[in-house]
Formats: sequence, structure tokens, C-alpha cells
Amino acid sequence: MPKLPHYTPELFKQLRKGYTKQDFTKDLMSGLIVGILALPLAIAFAIASGVGPEQGLYTAIIAGFAISFFGGSRFQIGGPTGAFIVIVYGIVAKFGYDGLATATLMAGVMLIIFGIAKLGGIIKFIPFPVTVGFTGGIAIIIALGQVPNFLGLQFMGAKEPADAIGKVTLYAKSLDTTNLYAVIIGIIALAICFLWPKITTKVPGSLIAIIFATALVKILGWDEAHGVMTIGSKNSIPTGFPTPHLPNIGLDMMRQVFQPALTIAILGAIESLLSAVVADGMTGSRHRSNTELVGQGIANVLSPIFGGIPATGAIARTATNIKNGAVSPISGLIHAVILLLIMLIFGKYAEMIPMAALAAVLFQVAFNMCGYKNFIKLIKGAPKSDVTVLLVTFVLTVVMDLTIAIEVGVLLAAILFIRRMSDVAEVECVMEDDDLKQDDEELADPNNIGSRHVPHGVAVFEIMGSLFFGAVEKFKTALDMTSSHPKILILRMRQVPSIDAAGVQMIEGLLAKCRAEGTQLLLSGVHSQPIVALSKSGLLKDIGEQNVLANIDAALNRAREILGLPLVAAKPTTPSVDWEHNVQQPWIPENANAKVAEETTEVIAETVSEIQSADIPKAESEKKDTFHKMMHKIFPWIK
Repeated sequence: MPKLPHYTPELFKQLRKGYTKQDFTKDLMSGLIVGILALPLAIAFAIASGVGPEQGLYTAIIAGFAISFFGGSRFQIGGPTGAFIVIVYGIVAKFGYDGLATATLMAGVMLIIFGIAKLGGIIKFIPFPVTVGFTGGIAIIIALGQVPNFLGLQFMGAKEPADAIGKVTLYAKSLDTTNLYAVIIGIIALAICFLWPKITTKVPGSLIAIIFATALVKILGWDEAHGVMTIGSKNSIPTGFPTPHLPNIGLDMMRQVFQPALTIAILGAIESLLSAVVADGMTGSRHRSNTELVGQGIANVLSPIFGGIPATGAIARTATNIKNGAVSPISGLIHAVILLLIMLIFGKYAEMIPMAALAAVLFQVAFNMCGYKNFIKLIKGAPKSDVTVLLVTFVLTVVMDLTIAIEVGVLLAAILFIRRMSDVAEVECVMEDDDLKQDDEELADPNNIGSRHVPHGVAVFEIMGSLFFGAVEKFKTALDMTSSHPKILILRMRQVPSIDAAGVQMIEGLLAKCRAEGTQLLLSGVHSQPIVALSKSGLLKDIGEQNVLANIDAALNRAREILGLPLVAAKPTTPSVDWEHNVQQPWIPENANAKVAEETTEVIAETVSEIQSADIPKAESEKKDTFHKMMHKIFPWIK
């Protein structure tokens, strides 16, 4: 059976290195500050997501503890974040909390699978315009959803719609119910949020804004006299902790929430790994992305069992953790314990917090996460295809649905990238009687075909770019345009780093066409990956190993051999491919053909990599000589 990858949480690695009293003191202080900061944010994110404030606290406590305990980053602080508000609100509105709990649990399992499958590095391939687009869209939705709380609007029994256009329409109709006192509280809280960092960054401005706004409302009695809404007006915060229980999960519900669950998993992975990268940049440490994904997955499996919502790494809280002197994941554990104590002891006091103040805090969160600088930069300077992806993802996030936005954004980005790669791919043809015009770049190239004599009856086609499905038709068209039928056709592939099944099929079709026309096909400058692909497909054997050569000099001499012409000794030049480095007299075909390539380190390494990716099971007793046996299996002539 194949073994699972080694997995050790960062907490245990740090404890093994040694943990002192001074370290604990630093973690205690940073955990205390971050725990206090997390309180209003957990409540605000929960309410904005359409669930009770206590569920945000449960998430910050349970998931926050699990992320620090099981994760792969020294400084990561986890909990509910603004990135999830849009998707969570939509799930709750459509499927209720049972649907959200099911989706969260499924997302947790997906994240664990991502980590075990070592997909931590793949998450970074989510296109940047997609990330900027949906992040900006989420920020707009968060801010839009807080307008009623900031203005103190009353909907007179009307249910608030989930879509942005419906929200704007309802808000416009309800403007006559604006509460001036709520607006004043909101403006004061918003001003504190943005101005407080100019005084100090040790204590977060959002906490000061919440405390000041709550005290002001209670002292002036605006909650009772002027109807300023507080958390207690709509919700109650329990002073106890929930009993763990499995959510009501059904197969039908799992089918319905699969796509939202995948969105939660992808968002959680992106957000947590981005937060970990930011932490690495601030501290010089290095997180382990796959371990972090497993930790995030465990946290999201545990969260709904305790009545929580999705959680991930929080960039702002992680940065605050670092700035306040954290040295290990223990600060994250302390932050969760502090939150638990606050909820149990002071939970009832949190019900006094004005909704307008929470709206102000979320306005600041939306502003900080919108990434307007990156958005403007992409609009002004990015290629049109990237701008298209950015705007499509942004608009779909705001107008339709985050899940659809990410799916369409990634798909559109992939299609446009394939088109771009296809556009830059080129094919050039050189015949014996061509009048070659060389530019400075070609003259500086020691392997330039223009500096070599192409024998009569030989045509050289040079392919530039990966030979993949998106570019195959372009190559086919260029190859079909030649009207002559040369005796030898050299397909030069020194600028083809990779090839896929469509590319192999194209060469196979070219070989069949050449045979039908009596033309001998030669390949020149074939890199390691194409050599392995051609070998596995059996095409290398069909072409003949002696006809697949490392460089253009060997290919031209092979053509001369076939035509009965004398060989031309060439001066050693810069190798065309990696495996040519150790070839003696590389212009002689016998020294630079595919048989020689298959015995070189580069091609062997490429072959071993493909075999390892296929996950061939290995018995314990064979471990000592596994490499030799694998080599013998691939290349029988190796003793």
C-alpha cells in the first residue's frame, strides 16, 4: 500500500526545538490582544453571514484552536473571515444552517484531501485576476450588506433579498426610515476605525470603536429612546458552550451543496495560504502549505460539530499576532481560550454593541480587503485578456454568485491563456535554396540554422513553443503549407520544452504523411519530457532512435548519411538540450541520438518522475534496491 505523506503540525515541531518561559510570555501577550480583537470581528462576520453571533464565536474558538494546533504555520490565526460572508449568506438563505453545516464539513474533508494529495502548491495557480476580481466583489457585497445597519433602516416586514440588485432596490425604497442616531454612531465608529492607527497600532481601532460606541449608546440611552439597534435587539449571546453533535447530513443535501462546499474549500485554501505567505514575509519563517491545508480541513470538520461556520486563516489577525511578539502556534491556542473566557463571562455585555458600530467595522474590513490598488493596476496595465477575466469575475461575484464567478473566472482565464500560448507558438521552414535573412538575435545564436548548409532535398521545420492541444492546429496548418515533397524532413524541437497527447498525435500523423510521400522524418533537439512522451507512446520506436537527435548538426549529418553525402564536422556549440552536455562529438548522429538520450541523467530523471507520479507500490523488502530495479525495468540494457 502507498504510504501517506509525512505530516507533523508546526506546534509539535516548535516544541521539539525548545520552548522557554520567555516564549510563553510573548505568546500569552499576543494571544490576549488577538483574542480581544477577534471578538467583535467574529460577531460581525457571523451576523453579516446570516447566522447568530454566537456561531461566529464558536467558530473563532473551535476552528481557531484547531488551526493553530494542527496547522503548518507558526503564526496563523484562524476563524471566520470576510471572504466567506457572501457564500455563507447564500447557503443559509437557500438551505438553512443544516445546508451550511453540511457544506462546511464537506469543505473540511476536501481540504484534508488537498493536503494529503500535496496540492498546497497548486492553489497558487489560481489566476491573479480571478483572485483580485472575486475579492473585490466580496468587498462590495460585504459593504452593501451593512448599509441597513449603518443607516438604521427598517424594512417593515419585507425580507432582505440575497442578490445585490434586490438589496439596492429594497434599500432605496426604505431610505425614509433612516435613523439619524444610528448614522451618528456609525460615523463615529468608522472615524475611530480609520484614525486610531495613527495614534497606536498596539490596540486595534475596531475594538476601541466598538467599546466607545457601545458606551456612548448606553450612556445617552439612544438604544431605548431613539431605537438604535444593538446585537441584543435581534440576537442573544449564550453564556454556555454548545454540546458537540453531528449536523443533520443527508445524501440529497450533500449533492445540493457540493459546489458551494468546493467554493468554501478553495476560498479557505487560498485565504489561509495567502495569510501564511504574508506571515512568512513578516518573520522570515517558512510555512508548510500541505500541513496547513490539513489543519484547515480538520478545523472545518470540527466547526459545524460545535455549531460553527467555515473558517480559514485571517490575514489581519495573523499580522496583529506577529506585531505583538508571537513566537509559536501557542499564541493562537491562547487567543481561542481568551475568546472562550470572554464569551462565558462577558457574553451578555456583547449584546449591547450597536449594529451601526459593527457595520462600521465591516466597512473597514471591506475597504482593506477590496484590493483597489491591484484592481486599478490591472485595469491600467494588464493585457486585455487579464482585464476581461478580472471584470467578468468581479461582476459575476457582485451580481450573481461567488461559486459561478470563480468557476467562470478560472475557466475563462485558462481558455485565454491557452489562446495566448497558441498565438506565440511559431513554425519556420528552411529549404536548401532559401535566401535567409538573419536579424541580430539569430546571428548571435550559435545553433542558428542560417549559418549551416542545408543539403539539397532536405527541409527543416523549426517549432517554437510547447506542442500542446491549443497549438497543434497552428503547427499542422504551417506544415501542410509546404508544396514541395523533400526527401528528408527535419522537425527541429529545441524550443519545444513539453508535449502532450495531441502533440504526439500530430507527430504521428506527420510520420504517416512522410511515409506516404517517401520522405524520411528526423527529429532534432528533443528535450527530456518529449523524449519520454514519445517513448511511452511507442512513436520513438516507429520513427527510429537513430532518427531522433540532440542537435541540428547531428540531424543534418544523419540526413547526409541517408542521402549518401559526406558528413560535415562541426565545431562544438552550445548544447541544444540538457542531455547533450556529456555527448562527445555531438555532430555525429551515433553520439547524439535517442538511444544515447535514454541513458542520460536528464531523461532517466524525467522517466522516474513520471513513474513516481503513477504511485507504483513498493514492498518494504525492496526499498534498498528500488532505484536500480526501477532503472532496469525502464531500461533493460542497464545491468
